[in-house]
Amino acid sequence: MNMRKFWPLLMAGSVGAMGLSSASAESFQLLVGSYTAGTSEGIYRMNFDSATGQIDAKPLQVIKSENPSWLTLSKDQHRVFVVNENGPGQKDPVGRVSSYSIDPKTHALTLINQVQSLGNEPTHSSLSGDASHLFVSNYSVVEDPGGTLAVLPVGSDGKLKPVVQMSAHPASRVNPERQASNHVHSTVSSPDGRYVFSNDLGADKVFIYQFDPKANPDLPLTPAKTASVQLPAGSGPRHLLFSADGKHAWLTMEMSAQVAVFDYKDGVLTQTQMIDLAAGQPTSDKAAAALHTSADGKFLYVSNRGTANQLLVFAIDPASGQLKELQRRSVEGDHPREFSLDPSGKFLLIANQKSNQIVVVERDGKTGLLGKTVQKLPMDAPSDLKFLVRQ
Repeated sequence: MNMRKFWPLLMAGSVGAMGLSSASAESFQLLVGSYTAGTSEGIYRMNFDSATGQIDAKPLQVIKSENPSWLTLSKDQHRVFVVNENGPGQKDPVGRVSSYSIDPKTHALTLINQVQSLGNEPTHSSLSGDASHLFVSNYSVVEDPGGTLAVLPVGSDGKLKPVVQMSAHPASRVNPERQASNHVHSTVSSPDGRYVFSNDLGADKVFIYQFDPKANPDLPLTPAKTASVQLPAGSGPRHLLFSADGKHAWLTMEMSAQVAVFDYKDGVLTQTQMIDLAAGQPTSDKAAAALHTSADGKFLYVSNRGTANQLLVFAIDPASGQLKELQRRSVEGDHPREFSLDPSGKFLLIANQKSNQIVVVERDGKTGLLGKTVQKLPMDAPSDLKFLVRQ
């Protein structure tokens, strides 16, 4: 891709970005993952000014990578692990996972190594609580071989080792088109790191494992006593998020556009509420995706794609974790695959994958409500947004 052509396009869509200084006291760096079938080259390291809500148009760094659709930061932000969502019919037909070091001063990324995910279209990854293993969700668009959960050891130097364990389960086949096989969409650890929860869109279940690498380094996952959570038929579980105190969890179900609310204790999820994001609306409105809480834990934000293309804002009951809808807001684009609240909490950034833009909107920290749009930055097929915070 010719960056001389790309930068003017970015600047044309950036509101006041030229007047910003990357050395601003209110600035943070932002990593943008993307799909590379079009003009995108991979990962973009950008500067974001939290005083104005502006992303600088000119990238600080462009890291060439095939379909780096999901970025997983280590807790100290010295490493970032990237799934390369490749598969049959793509430029690179092999699913891969890449590890990068992050310079503590400049935040520049340097490739450490890359390994195969042993599955097609790896769409998500997460680190174990002790950072010793990376859990990779191979979604797999095609029925054969179907989706898998892959477990990769991580060295103390950030180097990824080959897959040591794979897990797969039968599909529900409720939806003959979308659920002909299993599709592992995301996998996350419990807050205490003892359990791992794998969300399978094709099976309509969340599968639960105990994580104990000391007992068996080659097979760190074993089925938990309660080995799965059944979700509504044809709902398609996607992403699970735990509350900061570890007592509650929320789960988006992509195909039914719902959010399930759970109480959580010792590896067991107990459903307490079910929220419809598109109640009474056509099927085309139903494509739930990302969810994130505000830093203070008072609000939950959820994206719904399809023809709805909305962000929904919910108040979280501090005792029960249950949700009360506060707002529905257009994302002013198409297919909000991911979004992120900036570290100041004053803005929310939306990766509109199919309309090729990142949209920045104001956020009221007290009410949780989303306000006016302050920037629409052209960016080809953005898929994930992760902020780097100074250590």
